[in-house]
Amino acid sequence: MYQQWRKSITTLAFVLIGSVSGGAFAQAPKSPLAMKPDAPDRYVVVKGDTLWSIAQRYTDSPWRWSELWNLNKDEIKDPHRIYPGSVIVLDRARGRLALSSDTVKLSPKLRAESSSQAAIPSIPPSVIEPFLERPLVIEPTGLDNAPTIVATEDSRVILETGNRAFVRGIGNSTESTWYIYRRGGPLVDPDTGATLGFEAIYLGIARVIRAGDPAVIQLTSVSLEVGVGDKLLPAGKPDIPSYAPHAPLVPVKGRIISLYGRDSRLGEYGNQSVVALNLGRAQGMEVGHVVALSRPGATVAEGRYRLVGSREVLVLPDERYGVAFVFRVFDRVSYALVMNVSKPVYKLDLVQNP
Repeated sequence: MYQQWRKSITTLAFVLIGSVSGGAFAQAPKSPLAMKPDAPDRYVVVKGDTLWSIAQRYTDSPWRWSELWNLNKDEIKDPHRIYPGSVIVLDRARGRLALSSDTVKLSPKLRAESSSQAAIPSIPPSVIEPFLERPLVIEPTGLDNAPTIVATEDSRVILETGNRAFVRGIGNSTESTWYIYRRGGPLVDPDTGATLGFEAIYLGIARVIRAGDPAVIQLTSVSLEVGVGDKLLPAGKPDIPSYAPHAPLVPVKGRIISLYGRDSRLGEYGNQSVVALNLGRAQGMEVGHVVALSRPGATVAEGRYRLVGSREVLVLPDERYGVAFVFRVFDRVSYALVMNVSKPVYKLDLVQNP
């Protein structure tokens, strides 16, 4: 049984079905990249920094990182040279940033830290870690053969961190740490009605404390409610990408089709939440892309009119309220971290070039 569901998990449908619409539109010309008046002349990178946060120290458009560094997309796609302890210098005359190793003397502590730390990531890794190298989009039956919670300690209805449960289907697996999932609803394109796949909702982490059938697990971390019927998948070490934020090179236009891990009836999301978009590789999306989030314009009964059906109404302009950073891409769906929004994020909000 272990081999059967392991094979099923390996082939979980990162193959998405259906189609999506989204015609091309003219991109607005870029305005000159303006430095913040209080931008520092030099900055020493510290642990916890991200490419996004550093760029935001110098400009209000952190996704235009390539212009800030005067590098092309291929060179900045995986910027491994930027470590804690690195010194960033601002050339105000040209409005450019550069790395300096000799012009600023670093303390021995910073030098030692710089040589031992990993390159800084694009966005906070703790936020996106639960979504890396773990299934997000599956076939309707993609979790059917995975190990299942069949009973709970003291007959609890809802499991919390520290609670124990009984699992059937782990078999002879030597995995000690497992992720807990539940099949979510379908990802439906709002424009075409096509089902693009089904979400796998991440619930938490558990470790095996006694092997067998059923095995006994203990929950070490819970993000959402866990209960009987939920599924387990073996944990893996996620590879945190360090792609620099950049705007798509091709016109993109789509919608938010899911507030990940959230009952859509609850409504809204905010900063550092994860959303699914009806845009994927087929539409030119890639990891590191930054997209603008907008609220569709409302209609009113006076002013500049456009014929809608048999009556005339005023259609207000779409209202841009923030951006999102794409960190996981499938064929026709991608997942993005919401960044710098001034309003709540809603399902069906518009997504386009920043």
